[in-house]
Amino acid sequence: MLDYATLRFIWWLILGTLLVGFAVMDGFDLGVGAIFRFIGRTDEERRALLGSIEPVWDGNQVWFILAGGAVFAAWPLLYAASFSGLYLAMLLLLVSLILRPVGFTFRNRLADRRWREAWDWMLFVGGAVPALLFGVAMGNLFLGLPFHFDALARPVFTGGFFGLLRPFALLAGVVSLSMLVAHGAAYAALKVGEPMASRAAAVGRAAVAIFLSSFLTAGLWVARVLEGQRIVSGANPDGPSDPLHKLVVLLPGGWLDHYRQHPILWLAPLLAVGAALLTWNLVGARRHGAAFITSCLTQAGVILTAGIGLFPFLMPSSTEPSQGLTIWDASSSARTLSIMLVAVAVFLPIVLGYTVWVFRVLKGRVTLEEIRRHAGFY
Repeated sequence: MLDYATLRFIWWLILGTLLVGFAVMDGFDLGVGAIFRFIGRTDEERRALLGSIEPVWDGNQVWFILAGGAVFAAWPLLYAASFSGLYLAMLLLLVSLILRPVGFTFRNRLADRRWREAWDWMLFVGGAVPALLFGVAMGNLFLGLPFHFDALARPVFTGGFFGLLRPFALLAGVVSLSMLVAHGAAYAALKVGEPMASRAAAVGRAAVAIFLSSFLTAGLWVARVLEGQRIVSGANPDGPSDPLHKLVVLLPGGWLDHYRQHPILWLAPLLAVGAALLTWNLVGARRHGAAFITSCLTQAGVILTAGIGLFPFLMPSSTEPSQGLTIWDASSSARTLSIMLVAVAVFLPIVLGYTVWVFRVLKGRVTLEEIRRHAGFY
């Protein structure tokens, strides 16, 4: 039987794994959605680009659902505080994500150019807005969110939607958007024929350059400008979940404490930067399969970098730092975590196996010739 602290740490790793899976699998869907309107210059070209993601987007979305389910089951305080306090942001994200299946369903129902143009813009919003918002959310975690607990231990959010759009958070949004655009471009260059593949490669290289500059700028901002949070007393990894019994202090560059204490952890940001540089070179060399793999590694490196910096915090508070949520004081009971761990051990391999099978069946490029052969079905 695993002890409570180990279970909490394992579930932190599981949540990170699900986020990496979501960034890798659904990230290229979002990236293609954000750029297909621009690298596809005719209706046939855009249909080819959409055809590369339409059969797989819903399966890829499973990773997002799993991550949300993991938060609900393993970190109920985090689920309650974030979904109640960030309601408008969550609603905007949900509406944007809904535009994808609706756009796929209705875009080709009519052959009218204006009809399809309108749905193309909707699909663009469905790709670009979530990619941006995910980064803004991550940036706000480093800044801390304005919430505290009242006398009845209920989370009280004291900020508003526009208060989330702070400069560092927007910079983190640029990191996320450029990263996912580069990922989507690498996938498009691999999965569609010419001339879209060449245009996707050019967009991908530009997106990688933007990602590298914004990621490094964000790192310097965290190191030189932001105050990080450190728990100095009261945290009990084996104790009951109660976020009101710890003391947190703010320190310049505090989010880098783990990197200073364990230099091997610098491998995470080095992975993000190194894989992005390899992606830039591989795309230029037209080695699109290898470029997509290194792009996947970039997603993993970025999420690991953020997760290591924030650990053990899940949702830091800017107004009452000592009431922020951590993996030690916001989790479900040990019994719940144990039962859910068994469920993950059973179902996660099934999800992975299904994903591998789907992409094996759907291997190959979507070309303009194929689109023209099936024109009668659109």
